[in-house]
Amino acid sequence: MTRDEKTTSKIMKKIKSTNTSIEVKLRKALWNRGYRYRKNYKELPGTPDIVIIKYKIAVFCDSEFFHGKDWEKLKVRLEDGKNPNYWIKKIERNRKRDMNNDKKLFSLGWTVIHFWGSDIMKNTEECIKAIEEAIVDRKVESYID
Repeated sequence: MTRDEKTTSKIMKKIKSTNTSIEVKLRKALWNRGYRYRKNYKELPGTPDIVIIKYKIAVFCDSEFFHGKDWEKLKVRLEDGKNPNYWIKKIERNRKRDMNNDKKLFSLGWTVIHFWGSDIMKNTEECIKAIEEAIVDRKVESYID
């Protein structure tokens, strides 16, 4: 392993998949509003970051890089970077997996919400409002049924 590979490996090992800063920020805001949830709920496809079981709402807090925000632009940047084949394939797999998990959740009757990390950090209130709207929609659906 070269020095660059060791450095990259060391950096990648530090990247967390759960309890990231974006997840924690959104969870704290929900908790402070009185919403109770499960975190990293393994019983559902894709292990949603936040699940409000009562209303069947699954929330994913997606990092821009690993989930391919503005994919066409990011892909061009990756093509000029280190190990482009690896990163392009990895992020494309992630995007496809996310879409498949969303389809599975929809088919199970769940509402699926995705937020980009930057939106959570900059506009937490807007993210909370989107979740609250989904809760209201669920409540209305339950009255109709």
